[in-house]
Amino acid sequence: MMKSFEEFQTFGKDGFEAYVASSTAVTKGMQAMAQEAAEFSRKSFEKSTAAFEKIAAVKSFDKALEAQQAFAKESYDAVVAQVSKMNELYLNTAKEAFKPFEASFAAFGVKAPK
Repeated sequence: MMKSFEEFQTFGKDGFEAYVASSTAVTKGMQAMAQEAAEFSRKSFEKSTAAFEKIAAVKSFDKALEAQQAFAKESYDAVVAQVSKMNELYLNTAKEAFKPFEASFAAFGVKAPK
């Protein structure tokens, strides 16, 4: 009986330590995502301001349309790249959050997702 109780205590302690490590990984991941989102917003604002100034300074409608289309394409490309980067951050956060539990889950035959 004593061995079972000690195993139970060890299992509980290991589970708590895994939870703390997982929570730490999630917190770090969320901080990285928030920092990335803030940086993207800052850059987007700067680029929008520069594009507005450029469009406002042109003398013809054709040049304004050309500048606006270039800005729209650049903005679209930036958003697509940002979505990809955020997706990578989410996946890395999930993997890091799962790592502390891998050994416990492996004992039950559950494998980590790739």
